[in-house]
Amino acid sequence: MSITMRIMQQFDPTKENEFMELEKKFAELEKKRPDYPKGTRMQPISAAEPCNTLIWQCEFKDIESAYRVLDFFNGDEAHEKLFEKQAPFFKQVKIEFYKNLDF
Repeated sequence: MSITMRIMQQFDPTKENEFMELEKKFAELEKKRPDYPKGTRMQPISAAEPCNTLIWQCEFKDIESAYRVLDFFNGDEAHEKLFEKQAPFFKQVKIEFYKNLDF
């Protein structure tokens, strides 16, 4: 059974432009590096999460693989450099896991 991991980052709405510019750099890093998971980025228009939220989600073969990616992000130097710049804009971060039902 595959798993979808969703990382939701609520950011300071007065800093949306700066936050999104840094997020574009994360997306570029993801595209350049074959060892990075290829996620989907979304921003709510009408949802339970406020509009000043960035959602990154990706499907993994199992929960262990999803957890390994979190460890990978924390240990990757390029990711950490960008994260340090983006972190001051965070208001809240949540990580959710969903099992994908294959009926």
